[in-house]
Amino acid sequence: MLSMIETAIKISNGRVHASTIQQIIDIGRKQLHAPVELLPDIETVLKSLQQDYRIIVATKGDLLDQERKLELSGLSKYFHHIEIMSNKKVVNYQKLIDHLDIDPIEFLMIGNSIKSDILPVIELGGSAIHIPFHTSWAYEEVESPVKDDRFLSCENLMGLLDLL
Repeated sequence: MLSMIETAIKISNGRVHASTIQQIIDIGRKQLHAPVELLPDIETVLKSLQQDYRIIVATKGDLLDQERKLELSGLSKYFHHIEIMSNKKVVNYQKLIDHLDIDPIEFLMIGNSIKSDILPVIELGGSAIHIPFHTSWAYEEVESPVKDDRFLSCENLMGLLDLL
């Protein structure tokens, strides 16, 4: 909500009406109460992977909102650690890897964003698997494909079980 309000102030040169701010707050409240929709097969995949791997959530966003979504999802029980980052850049992943006390080569990131999930981890020396999602934020688009032996892609979550 804060980002939307800041943007409204910026694009209106400080002349945004109180009624518009109220609309933004109403939209934000609606989002906060929206149900969490799980990806198909996510619980099956997490149950399977949990048997052989320490599973970490590394997500970006508002701390309280991300914690709320994880709790409502019912999936928290599958994760060894939950990391909510302000940014998904090399330095943020380095801090996570240091916190986990592992070498980057032991870290595998699975995500839907080449820019935020894949490239920083590859740069650190980790590995990554990209699972495309039917919608993505324009900010997350990259111009050139990833060319690295530590990068794989699969079409859906169940494909992970075959790759791993």
